[in-house]
This record gives sequence, structure tokens and C-alpha cells, in this order.
Amino acid sequence: MRSQALRLTTLKPAWRVSINPVGRSPARTSGTERFIPKFYHDPPGVGFPPDLAHALLVKRLNRFAVLVERAGVQLAAHLANSGRLQELLVPGRDVWLAPRAGPNRRTAWDLVLVAHEGILVAVDSRLANGVIAAALAAGAVTHFSGFSRWRREVRLGTSRIDFAALEGPRTCFVEAKCVTLVEGGRALFPDAPTLRGTRHLRELTACSTTGSAAGVLFVVQRPDARTFSPNQRADPLFCAALRAAREAGVVVAAYRCSVTVGGIALDEPLPVELE
Repeated sequence: MRSQALRLTTLKPAWRVSINPVGRSPARTSGTERFIPKFYHDPPGVGFPPDLAHALLVKRLNRFAVLVERAGVQLAAHLANSGRLQELLVPGRDVWLAPRAGPNRRTAWDLVLVAHEGILVAVDSRLANGVIAAALAAGAVTHFSGFSRWRREVRLGTSRIDFAALEGPRTCFVEAKCVTLVEGGRALFPDAPTLRGTRHLRELTACSTTGSAAGVLFVVQRPDARTFSPNQRADPLFCAALRAAREAGVVVAAYRCSVTVGGIALDEPLPVELE
């Protein structure tokens, strides 16, 4: 299989990364919630393993696996993204894999990056939480700069929300969403129906109406977006829930990311257009 013509500048990341690698949880504290350590780097980001391996995409095998070709050998890689990714997972695309090991793994690789029209797109949806964890800890998300002691995966109603700050009488809940779809400069989420995402929005809306701070942060894991909108075509129910959440006081924000083979970092905030 021949690689598509691709012109990419390979740069070492210009940010300092001291966050846990993708897929590894922060050290546990008492109870089931996990504290996020404080980091200071500008901009906040997550570094990739130095031994990323280049390959060519053959096809998507199922919801969570792809077939790739590396050094003339076809092998399976884990895909940590349940979205459709139809515009990205095109046979023949250049991709980058991270080596992974574990007793319960079915593959030795994770799919991390896909080349698309001269840019790199980070397709591992777990990266969104890593980027936002670093941003919250560094106080880089101005909407929530008044909170500092963040915890991960805190129960709210019938859901687990990605981040929460529980400081005395003040509470704040924040959910992070990975965005990989961009059309004509507009980032869109979701690219497939998400009942779980809609449930999260309703939990955050109920939380906001009781006086707690709440927000949903859309992390666009590619550098070519200029605006963000909910994807009415893919999930009208989610779009309606997002508009209701903002009307109830939930912060709705989106951020573009810079992406290289060295890592992913938070870039500029994007205008959010809900109508």
C-alpha cells in the first residue's frame, strides 16, 4: 500500500509536559475519587510516547479496532474512539501508533494520530480529558479559574462527570468532550448519536439550576477549526440539550488544539454557535 502524499512538519513539542500518559490514571487518594496533581506548563498539553510508530491505515475492523500496515506487515490496533470518523479513517492514510502492553489487551498498539489534508488529527478520545486536566490544574480555563482542587470521575446524579471541584460551599462540575469532525472550518459534535452525552448535559443542567457551577468543554483535537457548533444532523436531541444547558447557566466552551507527533496542546478558544 502506498502512502498518500503528505507534507507535515515534525516538531518537538514546545510545551513542558508533566501529566500522566494517556490511559494511566493519577494516583488514587482516599475513597474512589482521584485528585489531579497541579501542573504548570504553557500551553497545557499531553505528550505522546517518543516511540510512536508510523503505519498506513488498511480499514476499520469494528467500533474499537483498526487494521494497519507497518513495515509490510498487517496488524490490529485499538481505536479509543466510538465515533464514526468516516472522513478520517480512509484506507491508505498515514497514521501513528503508540505501543501499549497489558495482560488484558488484545492488541499491542493504540491508534493515536491520523493524517488528514496536511494536518494531524488526534483520534484517541481519552486525550481530551488529559488536556483539560492539565488546563484546569494550571488555571488556564478562565471560566473556572476560581477553583483549584479538582477531582476526576465524580458521581453526579446517575452519571460520572469528568471533573469536579468541591471546595467548602462551592461546587463545580465539568465534562470534557473530544471533537474530531470539522467541516468547512466548523468543528461539530457529535458525529454519531450520543445518549450518554445527552444524559451528561441534563445532569449538568440540573446541577446549575441548584446554584453549582457547571460546564462542558469541547476539545477539538485538530488545528483547522475556526468555530464550534453542535451537530444537528447527527443528534438533534443532544443539540437541544446543549442549548437548554447554556440557557440554564452551564458554561459551554470549545478549544482548538495544536497537534504534532510530539503531543497535543490546548490552543485558542473557539466561538460557539448554537443556532
